[in-house]
Amino acid sequence: MLINKLETELDMLERHFLILKYVIEQEPIGIMKLSEVTGLPKHKVRYSLRVLEHEGLIGPSMHGAVTTEKTKIFVDTLEEKIDNLDKKFEEVKRLGKEI
Repeated sequence: MLINKLETELDMLERHFLILKYVIEQEPIGIMKLSEVTGLPKHKVRYSLRVLEHEGLIGPSMHGAVTTEKTKIFVDTLEEKIDNLDKKFEEVKRLGKEI
């Protein structure tokens, strides 16, 4: 269904945020340590690291993942972006009640 895809995407976004949180807090940090501290399997950690690197939010180093100059900008604007999504969810919720 339509909502299942959205739930899957939100789960993945939550995982990416969790990985980013630990990279910010414990950089440099490798896959093994991230898997240990998050409880996520290594293949999911690896995928999230690839996504975050593709977005320019982290980069590789000899000792593990590290933040980039884009990380702070992203974090500083994150609350506003989530608030905007929350408004959109409220509108969808209102429409759903009308159905």
